[in-house]
Amino acid sequence: MEVSIVIPVYNRAQVVQRTLDSVLQQTHRPLQVVLVDNCSTDDTLSVLERFAREHESADFKVEVLTEAHHTAGAARNRGFEAATGEWVLFFDSDDVMRPRLVERYIKEVERHDGDLDLISTRSKVIFPDESMVELPFARRDIIAFQLLHSQLATQRYAVRREFFATTDGWNINLPGWNDWEMGVRLLLARPRLAFMGGKIDVEVHHSGTDSITGTNFYTRHGQWERVIDIVENEVRCSRLKNRRRYFRLLDYRRLALAGEYEREGHPELSKPLCLKAYNALRESYGDTLQWRWVVAPALKWMFGRIVAGRRGSARVAQLLLR
Repeated sequence: MEVSIVIPVYNRAQVVQRTLDSVLQQTHRPLQVVLVDNCSTDDTLSVLERFAREHESADFKVEVLTEAHHTAGAARNRGFEAATGEWVLFFDSDDVMRPRLVERYIKEVERHDGDLDLISTRSKVIFPDESMVELPFARRDIIAFQLLHSQLATQRYAVRREFFATTDGWNINLPGWNDWEMGVRLLLARPRLAFMGGKIDVEVHHSGTDSITGTNFYTRHGQWERVIDIVENEVRCSRLKNRRRYFRLLDYRRLALAGEYEREGHPELSKPLCLKAYNALRESYGDTLQWRWVVAPALKWMFGRIVAGRRGSARVAQLLLR
């Protein structure tokens, strides 16, 4: 079974080889690797073309494309257009897949007799100081988990090509959180879903100041809020039951973003967003004992933890906001 791996690349000449080597080391064949240069101004395109020349073979096809619209979403869509595999992996150009990742995906497909559309896998993030942490992963309450933890981030799933083709593809106008939004839409399309546990085969390398999404939130304020609004409208137009709960979780996400603005020293950005989220949640619950004695105090506690840079408030929100 052929698998396609789509990797958009922008100014990664110094680091993309690590990702390419991890693809080359995959134990599964046949593979199609689609590399999409997205307006790089360094030697990235030359690195990609050299990789194609040196490693293309009958069971390891490499295509190098270019995309002029400068967003990762546009580059991923361009790559998907060229994908021929029955299953597709989207991957980032500074991350690493362990050698058996694709093989394990295919074994999962075979275990379900092909009756799958989407497979989610575990992953860990590695920071510039070489410390690491496993990223949140769940098998239940998956839409809520996606809204709060982005379990279907770019590197963390495989998708059947025909199923992905039924979506509208990546939103080419979102410079940030585009994989969070794409993951929500994939789940709203009601895929036949499996979860791959066991060994962690995906390493997400945090690039520090070189990260595409940056190291802070305030410099791109307004963009994050827009993505939350888009996802809220997608939930509103969906056939989900108990949509009110998901609206509450999205308001918590607004509150969490406000907390990040506050932590970064920008109360002028934090206060209006915090009030918007808090007032929406208060209206959702009404003047009930649950709101006054449980939810409102918990929200203030969670906001304080976010401002202090502490973890764990999203898990509390998932349990609390029903």
